[in-house]
Amino acid sequence: MTRIPLPARSPNLNAYAERWIRSVKDEALSRLILMGEPCLRHALTEYVAHYHEERPHQGKGNVVLMPVAYGLPWEGPIRCRERLGGLLKYYHRRAA
Repeated sequence: MTRIPLPARSPNLNAYAERWIRSVKDEALSRLILMGEPCLRHALTEYVAHYHEERPHQGKGNVVLMPVAYGLPWEGPIRCRERLGGLLKYYHRRAA
């Protein structure tokens, strides 16, 4: 197997990783004032949970990839779940 050197600062070397980094920066990190590494770790942990369990993904038919079962989606009142002090919000129905 031969190694192929990639040019520095080339666009789309790893488009998936670059898109995720842009998402986390735009949706969470650029709106927070972080006071050290523990705050950064907490913010990233909350964002990853929101990204995988609550956020609809446009490229996948605008559905949640790994939904958490809160109950039947057509019954009960609408609830709001907040993460990072209300920065990230997710609305769902809780079973009655």
